[in-house]
Amino acid sequence: MKKQGIVAGNWKMHKSPVEGANFITTFINLMLKIENVEVIFCPPFSALFNIDGVLKDSPYKLGAQNCHWEKEGAFTGEISVKMLADCGVDYVILGHSERRHVFNEPDDWINKKVKAVLAGGLKPILCIGETLDQRSNKETKNILFHQLKNGLMDVSDFADVIIAYEPVWAIGTGETANKEQVSEAHGWVRDILGEFYSQEIAQRTPLLYGGSVKPVNAEELFEIQDVDGFLIGGASLKIEPFKEIILTVKNKLKD
Repeated sequence: MKKQGIVAGNWKMHKSPVEGANFITTFINLMLKIENVEVIFCPPFSALFNIDGVLKDSPYKLGAQNCHWEKEGAFTGEISVKMLADCGVDYVILGHSERRHVFNEPDDWINKKVKAVLAGGLKPILCIGETLDQRSNKETKNILFHQLKNGLMDVSDFADVIIAYEPVWAIGTGETANKEQVSEAHGWVRDILGEFYSQEIAQRTPLLYGGSVKPVNAEELFEIQDVDGFLIGGASLKIEPFKEIILTVKNKLKD
């Protein structure tokens, strides 16, 4: 199975529109040759339109951090898939642990969002992962099973679906799941996809790892068989670490 080579940077609630545009401009000026890596910048909603203009004619893609499943309506503070598409967005992060555990988004909401994103011609990055208590209680596989089953309910076209495994206890904590834990979890994800859908879907669906990924551990993590790339938080906010991670993925794909 050929690795996909995807690196997505989730800026969360960081960088103003001007700061974001300046960051992207600096990154583009590095003139990185990344022909085998899909690099995605996911800024806050407020910066999308600015950054779309900066990204034109660059090899980089634009992602959003969330969306609503309805096309329009009385949903104060929300944003639709069409609005994102008009801002030049290609990818949408859905079901991130902060959306699940801070904002209490249930699986059925996340499922509606996945289907809305696909119907709108964009690509969902569906995040799944267990808390520390769930891992301690040996519930990881069961949690992944239910998050995948419910999040992908009634989804028939998987060509544009990306899955990101992010153990909640490793996000922003400095802790990183070890190689064995990541390998086991990603193997479970492929098994679950194969059980519910098909082995073809299980093998071709890109699986990203997220959870305190840094230049120092990126090479080791990308060597894991079922890791196709990364969803990165803190390390995507600075030029040098994000660049180093991208180049690590690029170089490992050549090996």
